[in-house]
Amino acid sequence: MQWVKVLGGVVGAAALLGLGIIVGHFAIPKGADSPAPSASASQDLDLKILETVIEQLDANRIRGNLRELSKEPHLATTPRDEALVQLLLQRWQDPESGLDSARTTEYEVLLSFPSGEQPNRVAVVNSTGAILFSCRHSEENLTGEQGGPNVVPPYAAYAPPGTPQGPLVYANQGSEEDFKELQNKGVKLQDSIVLTRYGGVGRGAKAVNAAKYGVAGVLVYTDPKDINDGKSLPNETFPHSWCLPPSGVERGSYFEYFGDPLTPYLPAMPSSFRLNSDNASGFPPIPIQPIGFEDAQVLLCNLGGNLAPADWQGGLGCDYNLGPGFRSNGIFPEDGQVNVSVHNRLELQNSSNVLGIIRGAVEPDRYVLYGNHRDSWVHGAVDPSTGTAVLLELSRVLGTLLKKGTWRPRRSIVFASWGAEEFGLIGSTEFTEEFFSKLQERAVAYINVDISVFANATLRVQGTPPIQSVVFSAAKQISAPGSSGLSIYDNWIRYYNRSSSVYGLVPSVGTLGAGSDYAPFIHFLGISSMDIAYTYDRSKTSARIYPTYHTAFDTFDYVDKFLDPGFSSHQAVARTAGSVLLRLSDSLFLPLNVSDYSETLRSFLQAAEDLRVLLEQHGISLGPLVTAVERFEGAATAFNQRIATLREGTPDPLQVRMINDQLMLLERTFLNSQAFPEERYYSHVLWAPRTGSVATFPGLSNAYSQAKNTGHEPAAWAEVQRQLSIVVAALEGAAATLRPVADL
Repeated sequence: MQWVKVLGGVVGAAALLGLGIIVGHFAIPKGADSPAPSASASQDLDLKILETVIEQLDANRIRGNLRELSKEPHLATTPRDEALVQLLLQRWQDPESGLDSARTTEYEVLLSFPSGEQPNRVAVVNSTGAILFSCRHSEENLTGEQGGPNVVPPYAAYAPPGTPQGPLVYANQGSEEDFKELQNKGVKLQDSIVLTRYGGVGRGAKAVNAAKYGVAGVLVYTDPKDINDGKSLPNETFPHSWCLPPSGVERGSYFEYFGDPLTPYLPAMPSSFRLNSDNASGFPPIPIQPIGFEDAQVLLCNLGGNLAPADWQGGLGCDYNLGPGFRSNGIFPEDGQVNVSVHNRLELQNSSNVLGIIRGAVEPDRYVLYGNHRDSWVHGAVDPSTGTAVLLELSRVLGTLLKKGTWRPRRSIVFASWGAEEFGLIGSTEFTEEFFSKLQERAVAYINVDISVFANATLRVQGTPPIQSVVFSAAKQISAPGSSGLSIYDNWIRYYNRSSSVYGLVPSVGTLGAGSDYAPFIHFLGISSMDIAYTYDRSKTSARIYPTYHTAFDTFDYVDKFLDPGFSSHQAVARTAGSVLLRLSDSLFLPLNVSDYSETLRSFLQAAEDLRVLLEQHGISLGPLVTAVERFEGAATAFNQRIATLREGTPDPLQVRMINDQLMLLERTFLNSQAFPEERYYSHVLWAPRTGSVATFPGLSNAYSQAKNTGHEPAAWAEVQRQLSIVVAALEGAAATLRPVADL
């Protein structure tokens, strides 16, 4: 599908002499709604336009957007989700503030829902099967918003149906190490029901780990120690504070991978090949169900067996025992068991992405993408609607300038509202599968703003190293909310900082995992990516995320009262993300600094040096890796010098284009589709999941850890050598990409 119209080729000497005039004239189709300002191949970032955009981003409009977006639950593919699709189309097609074009793309994807006829249930039963205690089927209706017919009851998406029953065991966070600890302590796990708390490992991993030990079913709850700084009483939690109330239950996807479960590596079109759902991998192997901590308290505080380790204790006001079974002086009989009844069902549903496009004036075939998902588990005011509220305000301001004919970006901007993210990044992944080649050839960067405001203390950015410089430049020129008088950059450095060997003290930019829609862009396509948000002061809370995450208490009033009264932090994110977007779309030279990868590579190399002795004992040398890192550093330095030289003169359009293509394509050189065959979509040799304990290149770390644990197994050490060779080849390829294009 042609979602961006692209300029045809311009060749030979004519390109050198007249590329700017030709491209500027023909980049925008004759049917475009608004005229373009006079464009030339030398078009660069207009600081006055940037200042205008920053000034016009309105906190009250963002607040109004959020109220509208979150007024009803909008689980993926439900009528309210589809209504929001139409709202986005309406905004992006507005004659006064819309974009050049807007459209939807639809995918037929496999989702998981609880049964409407048979609610999932957790109960304690006696030896005759009589129910002694039942956990809540729904959260307490504290504000009148938790009891509506469209509020999906708590469930674990993709958990298989089943009705396991057995003695209860407490398994901490459900990690592999936790189950080994229980086994070592002689706790019987076979045919048990284990109670785990959120955190430590991914949701689905809890069930995968449990099944290895013969566990029949899993319960998951959020411990107030982990989310509420220990607060658990009704009068100290929502709606009296931002803390999770006792009945709150975190919903979520328990699918191991991302993307549609039945069409890996293929877009989920009706005509696409589909796996049989019975044979598809990545689903939890045993039934699993989340519960609130008020119900977990009843279970845990009556559990028998030995005392759990000190670091397994929580905030429920009692000693946590391991089980199995209940204590003799509790409210349940010692032989009481827990029954878990899960009646989830799998359904093929049509899920929509919404795309809004501003075509570039000079390089319409280069795309800067800005996206967020639209779907939520319930009202989703924080997740994801804070991000969508910002997206709508930013696109309104840019659309207004576009319709007035006073601005058009150098490169095309693509705004995206992804569908079904909560089920496993489905909309964004299907998009990257459908447009794999086009995006790899033409996408400059991806900006993700999912939860735009976790809290109101400071900026938080995750991304690949080349985006650091453009984010820093934006943050330095925008005032932080409040009366401190600091820039966002200077405020940020107060909360999260690191010592750089190149720049001194700078804000910390985190790495990208797979927590939001940036994942397929960086891991699958190798597109420079970032995630931007405002967050809390870590010195004041130990909460692993905002407390009402994925619950029915994530509402507009929660944001308005506790997270960001006045919406100044939303405005700060809009200004920062908007500035980054314009710098990427409008700058003559892409503001990506390839040398910032050197610090990462040096850090990984230094960690790898700790492995040298054992590696050499198995005939593996780090020499080629050292050489490859040095070659990359040299190529990056020379590349930056060439850009500086070009800036001093008047570079011709093709020189600019070649440099920008090298900047754009650098990230792709770190991809190797054969590096991690056991991982779906992960092919970036620097940012794939690292299971090894050494903070070096993930493939090397993982293989080394495995080989060390197996002793002298030749195949294991051969894999270490293979992973080392993969990294060396990637670094050599990256250095070659940065050298002058005429140097073959």
